[in-house]
Amino acid sequence: MRNFYLLLFLLCTFTAIAQNQTGSVRGVTKTGDGTPAEYINILLKGTSKGAVTKSKGEFEITNVTPGQYILVASFVGLNSVELAIDVRAGETTVVPDITFQEDASQLNEIVITGERSYQNEISSLASKSSAPLKDIPQAVSYVTKELIQDQKAFRFTDIVKNISGVTQESITGDLTIRGFGTGSNVMINGLRISKGWTPTLISNLERVEVIKGANSALYGYSDPGGTMNSVTKKPLDVSLQAISISAGSFSTMRAEGDFTGPLNESKTLLYRVNIAYQDAGSFRDLQERKDILVAPSVSFVPNQKTRIDLDLIYSSIDGRVDRGQPLMGAYEGKSLLYSTPISLIATYANSYNKEQGLSFLGSLNHKFNQNISFNTSFITYSYDRDYLEHRVNNAYAPDGEGNQRPTLVEMRLQRGTQRTTNFNMMSYFNFDVNTGPVKHMVLIGYDFAQQGTPAGTWQTSLAGNYRNAANTRALGSYNPANSSQYLLDADGNPVPNMPNFDLANPNYIPQDISTYFTTTAERDQTLYYTNGIYIQDQLKFGKLQMMLGLRKEFYADFENYKKDDEKKVTQTALIPRVGLVYSLTKNINLYSTYVEGFQPQTASIIGDPDIYGGPFDPLTSNMIEFGGKSDWFNNRLSITTAVYRIEQNNILISANDTSNPDLLEQRGQEVSKGVEVDINGRLLPNLTISANYSYNNITITKSDDPELVGTGKEFAPHNMGGAWLRYNISRGILDGVGIALGGHFVTEQTTAQYADLILPGYTVYDAALFYKIEKVRLSLNINNVTDETYWIGRGRSSVTVNPGAPRNFLFSVGYTF
Repeated sequence: MRNFYLLLFLLCTFTAIAQNQTGSVRGVTKTGDGTPAEYINILLKGTSKGAVTKSKGEFEITNVTPGQYILVASFVGLNSVELAIDVRAGETTVVPDITFQEDASQLNEIVITGERSYQNEISSLASKSSAPLKDIPQAVSYVTKELIQDQKAFRFTDIVKNISGVTQESITGDLTIRGFGTGSNVMINGLRISKGWTPTLISNLERVEVIKGANSALYGYSDPGGTMNSVTKKPLDVSLQAISISAGSFSTMRAEGDFTGPLNESKTLLYRVNIAYQDAGSFRDLQERKDILVAPSVSFVPNQKTRIDLDLIYSSIDGRVDRGQPLMGAYEGKSLLYSTPISLIATYANSYNKEQGLSFLGSLNHKFNQNISFNTSFITYSYDRDYLEHRVNNAYAPDGEGNQRPTLVEMRLQRGTQRTTNFNMMSYFNFDVNTGPVKHMVLIGYDFAQQGTPAGTWQTSLAGNYRNAANTRALGSYNPANSSQYLLDADGNPVPNMPNFDLANPNYIPQDISTYFTTTAERDQTLYYTNGIYIQDQLKFGKLQMMLGLRKEFYADFENYKKDDEKKVTQTALIPRVGLVYSLTKNINLYSTYVEGFQPQTASIIGDPDIYGGPFDPLTSNMIEFGGKSDWFNNRLSITTAVYRIEQNNILISANDTSNPDLLEQRGQEVSKGVEVDINGRLLPNLTISANYSYNNITITKSDDPELVGTGKEFAPHNMGGAWLRYNISRGILDGVGIALGGHFVTEQTTAQYADLILPGYTVYDAALFYKIEKVRLSLNINNVTDETYWIGRGRSSVTVNPGAPRNFLFSVGYTF
């Protein structure tokens, strides 16, 4: 036994001697706004000694042989930091705090993971250059993944409340920006594709950006109110895995995974895989839905000058289309809005909507030297939809005398398939040059985009609304003057081809569509392509900057594509962009800008002309904007203000045709004027904020109907805004606890429905609790704390509206390893 104690004594002695012969290195890393930088690689150059920073940015390297070293701190997307240090035996070398700045020269910016602020400083979409947001003469709003995570947002419709001037118009995801609809296209990493019928999951996104006003000088096709862009997460050179499971109201179950790291020792080959699944019900009847997202990506970074990224995004949706809460045609109450419960939907249980989307993206970024770089990227996208929908037909059922029965709505059948394909690529050079005292950031590029509807898709619909007297075929709308031609029930009312939906006594029992008189037609094949060349120069002379841009757009569409009378239609446009930025102080920039928008409105973009109508004139727009961008509290807080005027011509709106609810018509001109404010960042080291406010007044200034001229546009509230604040406790027994409070408001909206029904204004409050200990993160989110009843916009019918969700909660558990 004495030998054992002797051996133990000698082992401890030699260990202590060995430790006295080595030293250690300790320090803290931070980002530019003072936030602890998590998952930073720390390495002693020329050795295998290193560490990865923890959640508070701390690191320690032990058992280091005494001597002089170069300590390297690095992370993809951040400028590396090198420090000379001296390690002494038996001592701990404490290095000064290491502060990182984001590398704005990269095409696909990669933001460090961990709990940062809600602030973002760069956007490649706004100028296709490395210029910081502060130097861009145009308002850019954004939502970072940190805010998305804190609010437990899962779809685009969950985050728009955080962006000034953006509203959700319908349950299925239609949005407006500065009063204008966002159209049928979205952007992923600056590449345009057509959007699906309902919004997909967003677990693979680094952030969402909105560039306000038309951006046609850089991208051609552009919505006048603004462009929404999704920036995907990119692989990191540090191994990191995170999983999260959530459960909450409406039988919601969620699971997410985010896995990233190097695939080889040299860390030149990186990977990332984001997966997400949600199985959730709703406060709305028959709105159970299953969502799947799988998004793997690979990056090749052979050196600091070159980066290649490949991304695959697969999404799947299995649910039903929600066209809103149907209202009664007459109601003896305080408002028609209360004539039916907000849960009511006019459909049947055998309706379904299945969507699949598959995107493949690639990008190459190469820096030839400090002054010249080249970027090229592409996306291929295919979208497939299979659906059976029983839906309202924009009209109430008539009685035998032709008077509407306010508790019965006509119904319509849609059964079919839909497929859309997209290809989009862009390539451009960036040149940084000087001409005397003037600095130039020159951009020269070329874009190509193509979209089509291939052969083989079809749609079955009702052959008519009512049955003939012999019950052998369907007739159109009911005409009481010819009642003898229609099949009548025992009360003398016309018998519909498809049963009417009873709002007072709803019945969701599946319907046998084989009993209807229907017609089936193949969808028309469509194709359009567009390409453009552009040049832009951002000049800087002292405190003054000027942005000058010009694009030549070439658009081609095929009428009656692949038919005997096929005709190619071409359009061209010359699109300018002019902007000024003046640095009033080190922290405050003032700017002004003028941009124009161009948007063809042809069958290839809008859809089947037999359904949607047309042909239509191209949509054109222009915008004048003035504003200011400023940084406060040592760049921890950013504030953007903007004043704007947008003029849009040839707008498409619903024709409110009872025989064809999807039919569109063209309105002459609308003018939108407004003010916006966005605030993002940190008020205090532990207090983070995202806040916004907007005032918008959009007026119809030209129309074939003179009574509309001078009136306000429908579903365009004058005032809206919101805020979300999070406070983290970092010491004491509550260390790791966080609390967040938020809310958003929207003032009343006109609807152009039911003799100008008004949707009342509303304010909704949200809250969240967080607790993080080591690798585990717990959160509880409560939305609509006061259980407000409210309506956010239109339904997808002239007899429906879009209700907001009542009080609900979500509890989540996350683990990082």
